[in-house]
Amino acid sequence: MKLYTDNVSLRKIFDIKVGYLLLLGLFFIFFSISSSFSSEKNITYMQILQKPNDLDLNLKYAQQQGKMGNYKQTISTLERLTMIYPENIEIKLYLLSVLVQVDSPEKANTIIEEMKLRTDLSPEDLESLKEIEEEILDREPSLWNIAADIGFGLNFTDNVNSVSKTRTKMDSDAITQFNSALFDRTESGSLGITATRPIGEESSLLLNFAHTTSNQYKEADDDFQSYGFTIGLDTTLGNQSLSPYLIANKSDAQHDADSFSFMYGIGGFFSVGERNSFSYGYSYTDAKANQNHSDLTAQETNSISHNYTLGHDLIITQIISSSLSLGYTDSDAVVDAGNDAETYDIGLVLNFAFPWAFISVGNSHSFNDYKKEDTTVNSNRIRSDHSMTTDIMITKALGDFFPALDPNRTLFMNLSYEKLISEANILNYDYIADSFAFSFTKSLSIMK
Repeated sequence: MKLYTDNVSLRKIFDIKVGYLLLLGLFFIFFSISSSFSSEKNITYMQILQKPNDLDLNLKYAQQQGKMGNYKQTISTLERLTMIYPENIEIKLYLLSVLVQVDSPEKANTIIEEMKLRTDLSPEDLESLKEIEEEILDREPSLWNIAADIGFGLNFTDNVNSVSKTRTKMDSDAITQFNSALFDRTESGSLGITATRPIGEESSLLLNFAHTTSNQYKEADDDFQSYGFTIGLDTTLGNQSLSPYLIANKSDAQHDADSFSFMYGIGGFFSVGERNSFSYGYSYTDAKANQNHSDLTAQETNSISHNYTLGHDLIITQIISSSLSLGYTDSDAVVDAGNDAETYDIGLVLNFAFPWAFISVGNSHSFNDYKKEDTTVNSNRIRSDHSMTTDIMITKALGDFFPALDPNRTLFMNLSYEKLISEANILNYDYIADSFAFSFTKSLSIMK
């Protein structure tokens, strides 16, 4: 298969926008790094590994993790300290206060009952223990936990219409000019409401409603509103964690046919040791589009798809982790030509959970093999594509810059860059696209 590798020159306006975004990224990283060298020096996990019995160091690390919202690490550190220093009452009281904060009454009650059996508790310790126990009893158990997720983002791209590298394309077996616009930006906003409730001891039900609105600046291809509803169940079977789900989605395009999709599927994972976990999944998707006056061929792309995935997650260090994913999709459309395809995916992501920011670097490859010639493009060749996507994302809590505005560090800023290189045996699908995105996301607890 011959792959085209011609370079595409960026438009001057895009260069200016890119310059501004790069400066914004450097500003973002500079302040992220500078915040890590504050007067209260961060304690790394490597220091804990070197001095696991240092009480003062470990307590400071637990407090540091608690301030960052990493309560699991705080609890595990304090639990380890209670085993090393079983006579230390203050450590157990500190652990109890964190367990109450994260709403873990079962584990807290176990520790309380153990401490009641001790004969060396002072009156002050008994009073503190009684206050914690009363706080647990005063909390009325709630069947439902409801949370809201809010997001806003900007996306800048230098090739919004996937214009080929040569700015030419095949049209009914003839080479013509590809005159579509290159540069554009998109603004998007999202709102999600999630409700969960326990079912038995090892299962929980999830309901989610999501709404997204998108507005493209110059053209209208990305002007739409979408609505989604998800029902999911998290449960366990032996050492397997299983999650069957149903997702319904509707997209209202401003100048195109509305589309509907229904997805049924199941995902699962299991752990091997403390560092490895393996995941797998299957989904069935039924996608349909309404035929209207502006898109008389919309129903031709109505399709049924089967998707299979495998994944492996590895905790390399306390800071670095990796995710490897494999996928296969088989899609069958109403009109086979140019629509029916088999897709093979492989991706690798490295995550860096630094104290000053979360950074994710990923690279993925997608191979598309179509099943029938599209005579409206090229009647002599069956389309075959290979696309490579490289992306970098930096996430930082606003509270790290302005603690007064975001004291709980629940408002996150996300800066990302993506480069997509598509190589194909047909001119139309041989292109390069770069995009920058900046977004804010926040989670709110509505009822607990």
